[in-house]
Amino acid sequence: MKTKPGAKPRVRPNIRNDYHWFLEMPTRWADNDMYGHVNNVAYYGFFDTAVNRFLIDNSGLDIHHGAQIGLVVETGCHYFAPLSFPSVFDIGLRVERVGNTSVTYGLGVFGKDQTKASAQGRFVHVYVDRTNRKPIALTEPLRRAVMTLGDEK
Repeated sequence: MKTKPGAKPRVRPNIRNDYHWFLEMPTRWADNDMYGHVNNVAYYGFFDTAVNRFLIDNSGLDIHHGAQIGLVVETGCHYFAPLSFPSVFDIGLRVERVGNTSVTYGLGVFGKDQTKASAQGRFVHVYVDRTNRKPIALTEPLRRAVMTLGDEK
């Protein structure tokens, strides 16, 4: 099949080995839509949960009282194969870019025993001062933690 000039190439699903950390999650009853599969909006909740679980466990992120918080400024998702309730799946996490005040996370959603992603997305956090909401440099514990998720360690 030919691609039209200027057209974007079709996105292909990533594989498990493209990710560096995984979180096992169950689908919830409320995740399914009337078509019998997990609705697209649920994936963004999965992404948010995986990123924040990693940060709490690995960087000491204090979601209630820490001076620095991450605000989502961009998200996106490509869907390849449906998931549905009841099932358990894995969310793979990697870091695609680490800036001075931001991190771009790549996420893959994998059904159990699947090597190709059912869905994959990106999630960009800008880290800001909790009080004034102005961007501030990543803390050293945060930077160290997210660097473990990149291909260049």
